[in-house]
Parts: sequence; structure tokens; C-alpha cells
Amino acid sequence: MLDHVGFPVTDYARSVAFYEKALAPLGIVILKQFSLSEDGADGYAGFGRQRPQFWIGTGATLTGRLHVAFAAANRQEVQAFYDAALAAGGRDNGAPGLRPHYHENYYGGFVFDPDGHNIEAVTHLPE
Repeated sequence: MLDHVGFPVTDYARSVAFYEKALAPLGIVILKQFSLSEDGADGYAGFGRQRPQFWIGTGATLTGRLHVAFAAANRQEVQAFYDAALAAGGRDNGAPGLRPHYHENYYGGFVFDPDGHNIEAVTHLPE
């Protein structure tokens, strides 16, 4: 349904470093990056597996929080994402596990990114 999504972050370099580490276990990497300033403090970074579908960049600070869920191939990837995100400075928002209130096989792990957004890795497959 969605082709891509993007939002501004308060500290571009910090967020790029966080997402590079947090998304690596899911096979998601920076595929495009544009600098808007000579010092690299302003710009846009597009992450994806084959094409950029998740973008962060400089801009006006968002009010409120948003939620982004990344598809994981299996439960091990969910755990690897969660561990990497915490190691990269994310804060726990729900350890990997089943969430049967969503559906029987919903297995997700949740962290807050540096701006407090709820970032998740999820698989819907049993085991």
C-alpha cells in the first residue's frame, strides 16, 4: 500500500547512526543520502533493502510521536533488531514477544528512537 515514508528528526547525525545500526539486522541499509550543508548536519537519508522506502531528514520538529513497523523475516530478526536498537541508544518499549491481542502469530519488538518515536520489528509467521 505505501511506497515510502519519511519524517524529520531533531539530530540528523544521531538518527542516521541509530537507524544504520538498528535496521542492519533486518537487511535494511542506507541506499541514498543527500547533504544540504557542507558540514553534513542537514540532509536526507533513504533506507531500504532494494530501494529507499524509509526516509529521515532535517526539518521542522514533529509534535507527538509516530509509529513505524518494519517487517522481519522471522523471530530471530525481531530479536536482533531489538538488541541492535538498544545498543545504538534506543529505549525499550516492549521486548520481543507474542502479541496475541493483535493475532495469534504477531511477534514484535518495540523501541523508542532518539526522538521518542515507537519503532518496531514484526513478523506474522509462526516460529
